[in-house]
This record gives sequence, structure tokens and C-alpha cells, in this order.
Amino acid sequence: MVSSAKLLILKNAIANVLRGASSAAVAVILPPLLTRQMTPEVYGAWALILQCSAHVGRLDFGIQTAVGRFVAHASERGDMEYRNRLVSTAFVALLAACGLALAVAAGIAYLVPFLFPQMTPALYRHASIALILVASSLALGLPSGVFNGVFVGQQRSEIPACTIGGSRLVSAALLVLAANSGASLPTLGAIIAGVNVASYVLQYALFRWLAGDVQLSVRLADRRAARELWSYCYSLTIWSFSMLLVTGLDLTIVGAFDFAALPYYAVAASLVTFIAGLQTAIFGALLPSTAVLHARGNSLELGRLVITSSRYGLFLLLLTGLPLMVWAEPILRLWVGSAYAANGAWFLRVLVAANIVRLSATPYSVALIGTGQQKLVTISPLGEGVTNLLASLAGAWMFGGIGVAAGTMVGALVGVTLNLAYNMRRTTEISFCVRDYLRESLARPMACAVPFLFLAAMPDLNSYPLLWRMTPVLLAVAGALYLAWSLGFEKQERAWLKATLSRSATSA
Repeated sequence: MVSSAKLLILKNAIANVLRGASSAAVAVILPPLLTRQMTPEVYGAWALILQCSAHVGRLDFGIQTAVGRFVAHASERGDMEYRNRLVSTAFVALLAACGLALAVAAGIAYLVPFLFPQMTPALYRHASIALILVASSLALGLPSGVFNGVFVGQQRSEIPACTIGGSRLVSAALLVLAANSGASLPTLGAIIAGVNVASYVLQYALFRWLAGDVQLSVRLADRRAARELWSYCYSLTIWSFSMLLVTGLDLTIVGAFDFAALPYYAVAASLVTFIAGLQTAIFGALLPSTAVLHARGNSLELGRLVITSSRYGLFLLLLTGLPLMVWAEPILRLWVGSAYAANGAWFLRVLVAANIVRLSATPYSVALIGTGQQKLVTISPLGEGVTNLLASLAGAWMFGGIGVAAGTMVGALVGVTLNLAYNMRRTTEISFCVRDYLRESLARPMACAVPFLFLAAMPDLNSYPLLWRMTPVLLAVAGALYLAWSLGFEKQERAWLKATLSRSATSA
């Protein structure tokens, strides 16, 4: 019998996957439609607008995540007064962040001509207008993070999944229609801004309807709750700043140093966004469950959860990432055309490899946030972020866009090394042995990928008959499946899969 806790994790994981699927659909479907309607330079400018606007969203200082964690923790203890005070204080804090974010949005829009001197001057005005529209709408949405955080803490992730995921799909559909009609960058920016604002209104309405027991009032905000939020969020702010250095500045750096490579780098980054979004969506469902286990003081169960989920996470990363690395050029050619394939294949390979390394720690990071131990882990995110930024700047100066991608790999290796050597030995409320993590969570999944590494090292077989080309692929897939069954899964997992398949066959 599956426990109710596991069913909750599964439900929330499915909801988060659906939410992530909307982002994935946008990341996969939108670029080939836009690249066929825009010149490479205009598409590159549009990608810059989206990334620069996203900086504004980081100014929530981790408060939405904190709300989810504290609501889950308070609900487990039955302390509703504490929950209401904290939610109200978080809302006031995000209102202040909204004002700061609007000023930042205006500043970024003003700096467009100075940051991207290689952009055609005719694009400056349109890019600035579109950026201020998109960034301002994201700033206005910061307070709505409290509503989503409450639902996540109540383990009702399906609600924000529907509202956020639905708004992204609506934006994408309207963008395609507008681009097909030759709309300008400001018009595209206005579409995204309008849909964003409408989604915030819907989120508030759902909060009042479905979470009516949660009191939200400025009068309930107090200094004690603010201190608790700050104590929890200051490290998340460091994490967010570090992730800005890792993933939030790459297009900006490419645009500043090698604007001609920007559209090709951007389409590669879109596929990486798909991988990262899927990983974050699935394992973000662990947050309330780890908060509950922490409230119960069950550190051993937390450790087992981290090791098992990390093993599954790396399997997922390899499953989604290896095909993009091995067949980067044909995938890009089919997706966005020959020009983007010829110029973007190596960007894709390097970025995917770097993000497989970096995202392998996602379940551990979620567990840290769920247990409130992220305050112990600030050196490694900063180390990865600063290393990534410096390596990317140096790489861009020497090699252009590909140097920025290589900088991401350097930063990822530094981050994982610091995790293993420093962080995991300090976060003792998640109890596991680092050697077990290396063996179970990293080594076993990586061993299953060995056949694909041989496939990637093979010479080009395009001039050979189809049977010759497909034979190595089939052998690699068969070898990987055999290794996954015999080495990747534990004995009890194989037994459960056999029993499940047997029941399915019998019922069919």
C-alpha cells in the first residue's frame, strides 16, 4: 500500500510537471515559430528582452519559497496564528519589493544602448519599450507569490500549476499570432505584460476562494515575523543572486561581446531551459514533504529521500540531455533550421553537459530549503556563481559565445565539488553518507550512460546505409536499458516494477 505522504508527493510532482510542461512547451514550440518570422538579430534582441526582464522576478528574495515552507511547517503543528502573521508579513515585504523591482526595470531599459553596443541602433528604442513592459509586469506580480506559496505549503500545487502554466500557454499562442502578423517588439512585450497582469488577478481570486481560512492583512504583519522571514530568506537571496550569475547573465554577456552569436546561443539555451524546468518542476514537489519530515525530526528518512530522488533525478537528466548532446545538429536542424543548427550545435552540447552536472544536486537543494538549512550553504552557490561569471567573461572575451557556454561548465564543476566536499558534511539534519551519495546517486546513473558516450565518440556515419547508421544507436539504447535495469534500479524497485507490469498485463 502506498503511503498518503508518497501520494501527496506524487500528486504535487504531477502538478509541477504539468506546470513545467507548459514552460517546456513554450521553450520548445515558440522558438521555431518565432525564428521563421524574425530576422536572427531581432530574435536575439527578443531573447535578451526576456532574460533581462527575468532579473526583476529574482527580487522576491526567496519569499514565495519561504511562505510554502512555513505554511507547511505551521500546518503540521496546527499553529494557524503563526501562519497568518507570516503570510501577511510576506505580502507586505513583497509589496516593497515590487516598488524596488519597478525602479530596476526602468534602469535596465535605459541601459540597453550601453549594454549592447553591437545591436543595430534602430532596435534600441523598440527593445527598451518591450523590456520595460515585460519587466514591469513581472514586478507587479511579485506580491502574488504569496498566494502561490500558500497553495504550495498546503500541498495543493495543482492550483499555481494551472494558473501559471495556463498563462504561459496563452502568452505563447498570442505571441505566435502577433509574430505571424508582423508585430513589433513593443507589441510582443505588451502581450506578455497583459497576460501576466490578468494571471495575477486570477491568482488573487483563487486565493480568496480556496484559501479563505488564511488571513491576509497588513495589520497582522509584525517585526518578529519579518525577522523570521529574513533569517530564512537571506541565504535564499544569496542563492538567487548566485543563480543570476550562473544562468541569468549568459545571454547578456553573449549579447555584449558577440551579438552575432546571440540568436544561436539563445535557441540552445531554450532547450536547456526545458531540461532545467522539468527537473525543478518534478523535484520542487519534495519541498513540503521535506518540511514535514523535518518537523517530525526524521533526519534518516530525509537522507534516504535525498539519495533516492537524486538517483532518479540524474536518470531524468541523462534521459533528456544525452540525445541533445549526441544528435545536437540534426535536432536543431529539424527544430529551427539549418542556419541555427550549423551555428548552435556546440552551444547546445556544452550547455546541456554543464546543466546535467549542475542540476544533479536539485533534490538536495530542495531538501535544504525544506529543512531550513540553506543558511548553512552560501559559500558554494557564491563560489559557483562568481566562478561562472568570471569564466564566462574571460571566455567571451577570448572565444565569443562558446566561451560563455564553457564558463557555465566550469562553474557547475566548482559547485558540485563544493557540495560534496563542504556542504553535505555540514547539513547534518539531512542524514546520509557522502560516499553513499556518490555511489548511489551519481555513479550508478552515470554508469548506465556509458553506451551513449561511446556513441557520441563514433565518427560520422551519415554516408553509410540506414541499417549501418541505426545499428550503433540500437546497441547503445539496448546497453543503456540493460545497465539501468541491472545497475540503476535497486532490487526492491525491480520487484515492484515486475509486479506492476504483471498486474497491468493481467488486467489487460
